[in-house]
Amino acid sequence: MFAEAEVRKTESRQKVAIAVEKILPRGNLTFEDDRVTLSSSNLETLRFMKDQFRDRRIRASARRQLLKNSTEIQTQLLLNKQAATVGIAALCDEAGESALGPIRLVIRADNINQAIDWLTEGYDDGGSASTS
Repeated sequence: MFAEAEVRKTESRQKVAIAVEKILPRGNLTFEDDRVTLSSSNLETLRFMKDQFRDRRIRASARRQLLKNSTEIQTQLLLNKQAATVGIAALCDEAGESALGPIRLVIRADNINQAIDWLTEGYDDGGSASTS
């Protein structure tokens, strides 16, 4: 998986990096001129987000977005950069919903549906799925 966030001229690269690391705390952080990226080959890097989706009761919404954005080997989510600065993994439907630009999270896996299932485990789809 990897995440990337644009660093706008009015932003500090360090603060953008901290925002990314607050929601994805285990990964390799790199800086480019106008962007911060974080990469990891371990699905556990997404554990904080998995817990956020459960605790904030947005698993079903996250699952819908992940499935909507999926291909055979990858999926993606857009996350609000400002919310990430305080450790909240808030979803965006479109990039424009995050005033300073979103954090784009791309998840790649041999079995992307299994990765989505793990990340949204216990989602409520209106009663037909079990909750945990």
